[in-house]
Amino acid sequence: MDVMAARDRVFRTLDADNDGVITRDEYLTRPDRAAARLGRGVNDPLVAVARSRHERVYDSMDADGDGRVTFQEYAAWAGAHTFDDVCRQALGSLFDLADTDGDGMLDREEFTRLREVLGNSAGNAGEAFDALDADGDGRVDRDEYLSAIRAFVSEGTSPMYDALVAVR
Repeated sequence: MDVMAARDRVFRTLDADNDGVITRDEYLTRPDRAAARLGRGVNDPLVAVARSRHERVYDSMDADGDGRVTFQEYAAWAGAHTFDDVCRQALGSLFDLADTDGDGMLDREEFTRLREVLGNSAGNAGEAFDALDADGDGRVDRDEYLSAIRAFVSEGTSPMYDALVAVR
């Protein structure tokens, strides 16, 4: 998969209502939706962190400040530098919401729930988990997870690549 196809895939996932733009409200509800589906209360400190980090991402993504991110804006914005500066923290905060025991690792069940919350198919969660669990210990750590996403949006490849394209 090339980089633009990878970015298109991520954009389509973020465009929850499939209208061709990611609105501010659409994006900023992600942490609350994730928290609710992961069993976190609205007053959980991790939810507050996730909200704050998602606001920072959206503000940097919306180049013209109109509250609507087009694919062109997103594609121009996305990349390794942007991932490192803002996305890593936002996606890491969602990882933390899914990490129910706070050990910095996701087991297969936690990983599957997080992927579903983020709009990925449950049908490929097992393959994606296995691709990231290189040592076979039944857990995926935060850095492995975030590095795989970074590789996908910045290079169009990832250890989870086959699982990402196998089920749409």
